Amino acid sequence: MTLTDEHFARLASLRMRAAAEQLRQIIDSGRYREMTIDECVIEMIEAEEEARSDRKVAKLHSKARFANPGACMEDIIYLPGRSVDRGYIERLASGGYIDGHDHVVIISETGCGKGYLAQALGNAACRQKRSVRYIRHPDLCKELGIARKTGEYYDLMQSLIDVDLLLLDDFSLTSIPEANVIDTFEIIEARVDRGSMVVASQFEPNQWHLMIKAETLADSIIDRIVHRAHYIDITGPNMRELASKQSLA
Repeated sequence: MTLTDEHFARLASLRMRAAAEQLRQIIDSGRYREMTIDECVIEMIEAEEEARSDRKVAKLHSKARFANPGACMEDIIYLPGRSVDRGYIERLASGGYIDGHDHVVIISETGCGKGYLAQALGNAACRQKRSVRYIRHPDLCKELGIARKTGEYYDLMQSLIDVDLLLLDDFSLTSIPEANVIDTFEIIEARVDRGSMVVASQFEPNQWHLMIKAETLADSIIDRIVHRAHYIDITGPNMRELASKQSLA
């Protein structure tokens, strides 16, 4: 029996498109003459596994809703005057803090790259087949307000609780309404010992009280983040200005 286009189509219909394409490549290239059946089947299996893995990562990446989908560990800039340690960042990117349900707190002035770094860590987590959600904290407060009116509040809250890694960018950027202080506490409290966060802010944790008006809840929120946190305090040049100058050069 000879393989025909119909057979390749049948493989594709069985959701084995990558295996079918690999088999076609083996036949078209003539390599099958030098291969055993075992070698051919192994290549097909590996091609299918890789394709399915890539699709899963792409799906997780899409669900993360990154503001900068291209943010990745490979493109982080390590300048001599920038307090970003390559070894430390790479250890975090390996995901051990997520396994331990710890957090990462990134502090920097505006433009210094805290949001990019947070999303690069999120991208690394997606590659490890972990569920991720990125959102600016002010936008989260707005989304929760809208969700209350549309009846989607509990679904949104649960989705933020369930992900393996929650990225909260621009945390405590502005004064947080009391209702959203409660929301924030409930999300963080529900994630204790079950999920990790990357929290990016312009302010040090001891300044978050200024934006969280409910004092008791402020203490509870800060306590649950900082006591299990790995810190990255970025100093150095404004990366947006640097990128702009380089693009004009």
